[in-house]
Amino acid sequence: MYNTDIPSRNDLPSSAQLLRSTLVAAVVAVVLLVTVVMPAEYAIDPTGAGRLLGLTEMGEIKEQLAEEAAADEAAQMVPAQSSSGENSSEPVEQASETASDSNPDVELKTEETASTPSAEFQWQDEVRVVLTPDEGTELKLTMEAGAIARFFWASEGGPVNFDTHGDGGGQSISYEKGRGVPEDEGELEAAFTGNHGWFFRNRNDNDITLLLRTGGDYGELKKML
Repeated sequence: MYNTDIPSRNDLPSSAQLLRSTLVAAVVAVVLLVTVVMPAEYAIDPTGAGRLLGLTEMGEIKEQLAEEAAADEAAQMVPAQSSSGENSSEPVEQASETASDSNPDVELKTEETASTPSAEFQWQDEVRVVLTPDEGTELKLTMEAGAIARFFWASEGGPVNFDTHGDGGGQSISYEKGRGVPEDEGELEAAFTGNHGWFFRNRNDNDITLLLRTGGDYGELKKML
């Protein structure tokens, strides 16, 4: 039986070589952490490389999903706590009254949106997306800073969670978020040049069909996810 030869001392790497290899590995690990892991996992992009590689947007989506999951868990805890006390529908009524008191135009705007979905406006784009339970999609407009686009969206089959936001040039912004919303209409003004639009999530137990119509001052409507 042949046994491999035992390497001589001269064949073994020196302490300096081992130290150099360790330092090189540490530097590579730090570079990958800053340029790949942090943008893709946490939407933190100090160098801007993650935005160029499309990883920062992936991290932003993951952060949105995490926020949605936390919000859903909090919403599920409320009925459980209410069941031990008074009627669980009371907090919902109080919340509705508070929202109406703080912004008296909310109810009026909702009625106008439901009754008149801007039939006279000339829409430039229209898209329909079918979302299965827990599935999400992201639709964005390419816009210049200060540009204004008009939109109308509605969910057929159940309400959706949404996050209206924008990103571009190393910047990001969140305009509005909502949970369990059946439809919405309004204007979107770009805070900076980049991609601005919506992330939708179907939290129903059935498929839903999302309709989005857009028009105004923008380049194109893109489906990001």
